[in-house]
Formats: sequence, C-alpha cells, structure tokens
Amino acid sequence: MIKKQQYGNTLKEKLTASLKDRFYNFVLADKTIRGVILNGTRMVNEMRWNHELGILETMVLGQAYLGAALMSADLKKNGRLSLQVECSGPIKGLHVESNAYGEVRGYLKNVPIPINTPLESVDFSSFYGAGFLSVARYLEDAKQPFIGKVMMDHGCLAKDLANYHQQSEQIQTAFVLSVSFDKKADVDGAGGLFLQAMPGADERDLERIESILVKMPSLGKNLHGQDFPNDWLNEVLGDFKPKVLGYRGIEFMCHCNREYISNMLKMLEKAELDDMSKNGPFPLSIRCHNCNTSYDFSKNEIQAFCNDRN
Repeated sequence: MIKKQQYGNTLKEKLTASLKDRFYNFVLADKTIRGVILNGTRMVNEMRWNHELGILETMVLGQAYLGAALMSADLKKNGRLSLQVECSGPIKGLHVESNAYGEVRGYLKNVPIPINTPLESVDFSSFYGAGFLSVARYLEDAKQPFIGKVMMDHGCLAKDLANYHQQSEQIQTAFVLSVSFDKKADVDGAGGLFLQAMPGADERDLERIESILVKMPSLGKNLHGQDFPNDWLNEVLGDFKPKVLGYRGIEFMCHCNREYISNMLKMLEKAELDDMSKNGPFPLSIRCHNCNTSYDFSKNEIQAFCNDRN
C-alpha cells in the first residue's frame, strides 16, 4: 500500500495524529453497559485521499470505516471482520474490513455517487435504497466465519448496525458515526461511539442514554480536547460513571504490495499472460480495490512472467 498523503504537515503533527487515532473501551452504570469510543480523524482523511473521494463519498465510506473499527474492539489475536452493504440505490454498495490490530481498509462500489439534486441533509436512505447489510467475523480458532445478514431497514448505517446486533445477538445496541467538515470541505473530525447493554442493565438507564444520544452535539466536532475521551464521557454520560478500561490504535492500512500483485499475475493462465505481453496496454496498471494503490508493470516485466512459465 502507498499512502498518497499522510495526515499532518510536519513530523510532529503526524506523530500527534497517530497517537490520537485510537478507540477506547469503557463501561457505564456499574459495568452493565459496555462501550467503545474512537477518534478516527487521521484514518478517514487518509482514506479519503487515497480513494480520491468527494464529500458525500467520504461521509458514506468514512462512516463504514468508523463502524468497522468500533466492531473490531473485541477481536482477539488475528481475528478480523468484514462489513458489506449491497443496495439498489446510487451507492450500489461498499465493503470494509478491520482486524484486531486496528487496521481498516475498504472501498465504495460506485465512485462518484451520482447526485441528481443538491445534498440538503445527511439522510442517506435514498442513496442506499433497498439493500442488505452483512457482517462476517473471522475468529482465529474458528473453522468457519460467523456470518450475519439483515435488511437495511433504515438506510442509515448507524441504525442498521444497531439493528444487526439486535437481530443477530438479541442485544440492545447503539451506534453513533460522525464525520464533520470545516468550511473548506476538509474532514476536521471523524468519530464513533458504540454502546451495548450487558446482563443486568436497567431499562431506565438505557432509555435515558437513548435520549442523550439523540440530543448530543456532533461527536466529530468534539474529538480534539486535551483529555479526550474522558472529558467528553464525563460531560455527556457522567451520570452513569464512565470508566475507561484501555485503548488501541487504529489506522487506514492495507497490506497489498508489489510482490503480492506480481505473484497474482504469475498465477494467470499462460495464454492470458502471452496476450498481455503482446497487446498491453503498457504500463499495465493493477489497482487494489481496498486502498486504491496502483501498481504498474512494464512490457519487459510481463514478458519475464511469461518466460517463467515456459
């Protein structure tokens, strides 16, 4: 993977952004509600630059990155998960992967997303249309992935992820996925929140928290305080005595590389390689869907792959 641009203008700014891009596990209400909160500003910006996205595309894919990162908080060792949307609207769909190391990658199926009328709100239901949301968890010791699939009843990824957990696990869950922009249309904040009821949770606490989430200010605009997330949690959810348990870094990261792509090309049928070496076009560009990195191969390189098959 080649990052087209890194978040921050100086080495100090880059290191600071790296330290801030984290998710934090916490508990509320005497450990009867668990939560995850994250700052993914650097991740979403670098995702945007690599995939060359506009505002609408950044919001849609950025929310999916935040959602996948939140859901990876309980993965262990080499566990990973994928989040996929297939839909009839102009978005067409998306695919995002995250792992236990906090690495997130993925893509939109339709870029740019066509817009027939000016975007007046963040209601994306018409852009999603009818569709399905599926989540696959690949746990290290499991022989097969755990896959769940639900209809997108809301056309809002946060609500549909909550609905997925309600249907697949029968657990009350809430998501907040927030990507905010400054006056120059640059991403100035990208954050997410995940809350889930544990055994013994008081229904009255859950109702109070639900009303707080509806009224709370944009999370994306409130990520850059000196003591985030402690100050934010105490300000918004202080009545429930939040306690941060630990944190983990997150990053836009794809492990594709030139050697991996070369090995894929070498595995093609010899007739197909012969055709490529004769007819091109050159340079032959192979693009990774997940990070939009392009790898170029010359005619001599393709010919060498052919010769290796003789």
